[in-house]
Amino acid sequence: MKKTLFRRWGLSTVLLALCTLCLLMSSSATNPALAGNKDIYKNLKLFNEALNLIDKNYVEDIDPKTIIEGAIKGMTRSLDPHSSFMTADMYKELQVDTKGVFGGLGIEITIKDDILTVMSPIEDTPAYKAGIKAQDKIIAIDGKSTKGFTIFDAVHKLRGPKGTMVTITIVREGVPKPKDFTITRDIIKIISVKHKIFDGNIGYIRIAQFQESTAAEIKKALKKIDTKENPLKGLIIDVRNNPGGLMDQAVHVSDLFLKRGVVVSTKGRIKSADNVYEAHDNGDEPLCPIVTLINGGSASASEILAGALRDNGRTILLGTQTFGKASVQVVIPLEDGSALKLTTAKYYTPSGQSIQAKGIVPDIVVEYVKENNNNKSNHFSLSEKDLKGHLEEEGKKKDVKETKIATLVPDDNQIQRAVDLLKSWQIFSKTNNG
Repeated sequence: MKKTLFRRWGLSTVLLALCTLCLLMSSSATNPALAGNKDIYKNLKLFNEALNLIDKNYVEDIDPKTIIEGAIKGMTRSLDPHSSFMTADMYKELQVDTKGVFGGLGIEITIKDDILTVMSPIEDTPAYKAGIKAQDKIIAIDGKSTKGFTIFDAVHKLRGPKGTMVTITIVREGVPKPKDFTITRDIIKIISVKHKIFDGNIGYIRIAQFQESTAAEIKKALKKIDTKENPLKGLIIDVRNNPGGLMDQAVHVSDLFLKRGVVVSTKGRIKSADNVYEAHDNGDEPLCPIVTLINGGSASASEILAGALRDNGRTILLGTQTFGKASVQVVIPLEDGSALKLTTAKYYTPSGQSIQAKGIVPDIVVEYVKENNNNKSNHFSLSEKDLKGHLEEEGKKKDVKETKIATLVPDDNQIQRAVDLLKSWQIFSKTNNG
């Protein structure tokens, strides 16, 4: 009789590795964590029992690597929506994400009510052109159900070489039957920073995502739009629908606009997770008034920037309430090339507030209105508190090369309101000086 793969690999080896991992965790843990580790040892007996039953009784041979990875996925999935296990391929794709260039469809996705859901299609991408909409539920990819998928599972299936096709099955509110969309992948390039000037001296910087080069790109943009010959009289920073990205870039970008003060602080269970990040006087920070545009799609790193600038008295926030993701994830590479993405801390705005599952309420609430329409936009409204397993609110139990000059403000009521506010600022400044 053919031996099972578990026996060939050595079931005892699997258990020894797991026990060794727990012992290592115990030896490096602080005293408060020891009680929790004792519970882990106790429940390892249950894990051992289940593993033995699978080894002896499952209908087919099982690759031990597959079942151990499945167990780790289950562990991380039980923590919060942002912790996850990544295979080596998934980890490589995460590294690609920070570069902002990849082959795919061009959609932002999340898990809502255990269903893979579109947050928003990215403009001028294959998904956008095919008619994919916010709130679409992806129930299958190439005929395979997405039930139980993590975001990384979905990303792995959706991405691929330019010119290849993928079929996604969508359930849409108001449409009686699921609908298949067969979409040809293309190279998706997320331009992190765009800039232009309104009415001659009001600057505009759009940050789509916080990538490795975002701070450097903003610094270049500022040099182009804020010159000695034509100094800025006001600046609009737009982080609407910016899902976040790299935390260190949020800190660096905040530092570009602040001479002093705390940018953000983090607190976790272990001492190394407790940090305070401060701004420095670089001598070239813009001095003009700033309005920052935010909405329900502004999350994580975007909220760090918005909170840092407002709490330090450097901006007025305009728009709608932000997403409310105030947790910090650390990616820990593992020996076989896979990695753990683990929530290790919560972050706090300079005033010491946690916005977890609450978001940031703008100083001036302005709903987005569709172009040439007085009705409010039907944009997808999803926040951190809607995600299953989210960390609770504290206190509760459990490529633009040239500067574009725009003499007329685009048909975007929130940008228009920001421009009007900055113009009023200029008028009142003259009045006060007079």
